[in-house]
Amino acid sequence: MKFTHTSNGSLVILSGGLDSTVCMAIARKAESGNLVAVTFDYGQKARVEIDRAAQIAGHYGCEHIVVALDVSRWGGSSLVDPGLEIPSADQGQQGSIPNTYVPARNIIFLSVALGICEARDLSHAYIGVNSLDYSGYPDCRPEFIEAFSKVARVGQKRGIEGNPVSIVTPLISMSKAEIIEVGQQLNAPLGLSWSCYNNFSAPCGTCESCYLRSKGFSQVGIEDESLI
Repeated sequence: MKFTHTSNGSLVILSGGLDSTVCMAIARKAESGNLVAVTFDYGQKARVEIDRAAQIAGHYGCEHIVVALDVSRWGGSSLVDPGLEIPSADQGQQGSIPNTYVPARNIIFLSVALGICEARDLSHAYIGVNSLDYSGYPDCRPEFIEAFSKVARVGQKRGIEGNPVSIVTPLISMSKAEIIEVGQQLNAPLGLSWSCYNNFSAPCGTCESCYLRSKGFSQVGIEDESLI
């Protein structure tokens, strides 16, 4: 995989999770210009991931913007709604979208990201969505990214002037194991990342995000440094 491009700078949506951490490493490798990390405080139960995102941004020495938008006020997802329990991986039903789906989350995130890119004259917006080892969220699929790229072309001043922000999804067709391998190659601080949906002092090991992370590290055959 080639990690280079010509750019005025890039933005990375950095949740503090495994995928966004590797996405950050890819962007840092590709980007010789300005790099900005954006983390969303959207009322998620896993508050620890915001701190992890700050540590990861610090590791790469880039500006870190935290955008507060508390979607827990209207709920609709077990990640933010105290009245909904986060299911374990084995509670999911095949082919169904779990209640960990946050309505319109990536629509909101990318809208803000495109606005920051336009304001800061940044050429690329990186997002670590994945449509292979994932929970079936509709806003992680190539069709969604393609549609939102059209929004960037027709809904922003720079877009209609022929210079739209490019939405970059380097992980979209990778397995979790492949993502971990790329992270290793780029010396990404995988041990700093937090994947658990819960806000415990240690990962719960039972939610779907923990399951997919554990599966990936097991397939690669290395120990997860975050658990050491």
